[in-house]
Amino acid sequence: MYINNVHILYYVGILIIGLLVGELVNWCNYRLPEYKKVFSKDIIDEYKFGKIKPNIILMIITAIIYILLLYFCGISQNGLIKNITLIEYLVLTPMLLSAFVIDYKFQIIPNRLNLTMFEAGLVFTFIEGIVNINAAINMLLGMVAGAGIFLLITLIGGLIAGKEAMGFGDVKFMGALGLFFGLANTIIITVLSFLISAILSIILIATKIKKANEYIPFGPFIVISCFSVMLIPTSAILFMLLKIFTLGMY
Repeated sequence: MYINNVHILYYVGILIIGLLVGELVNWCNYRLPEYKKVFSKDIIDEYKFGKIKPNIILMIITAIIYILLLYFCGISQNGLIKNITLIEYLVLTPMLLSAFVIDYKFQIIPNRLNLTMFEAGLVFTFIEGIVNINAAINMLLGMVAGAGIFLLITLIGGLIAGKEAMGFGDVKFMGALGLFFGLANTIIITVLSFLISAILSIILIATKIKKANEYIPFGPFIVISCFSVMLIPTSAILFMLLKIFTLGMY
């Protein structure tokens, strides 16, 4: 049985992997904010004595995202390079989920997480560059654009408001993401992030979940935008943005 030209056994396999990866994300979310090693023998004791409990919701969310990525990206039998986009997104997903949870809870994106993302992005950039140098250049431009735009906003915001408009963790986060998404998609993610943040911030303040002067972390908005780009066709996103910014007159 095939679903979107992908055998159902692949979906079963990716479901199981997603559940396991989801619990790995849960473990990372406990360790990274405390600057502890992720790969440690402590994991046995932590779970054995109930200090950390499995996060079923996070496991299910990760598995669903993995299944959706397989469905939309498909899988090719013609080698690693043909599946590079799917592999990139599968590797990136747990780091995005970890950034979402940690930034929401602690208002930080750990340097270790940003560095790991950056290192993985460089590896994929190198692999793509072997086949197509233009693809590698595009990824490097994405890194420069992502970090550059957010650095500029941070500096200008600091001059105008007298305080950081956003943390430098967000700057490093966007720089690392640029290596995965390239120039065009990085710009789209940036625009989407600010649009989503404006909408959700208004909702949070209106419902009194957050106060008007209370800090709202920006990382989760970036993560939502990344998954939007990963799972929604670019043409559909551009059409939506065009309608929004032209107030439906275009």
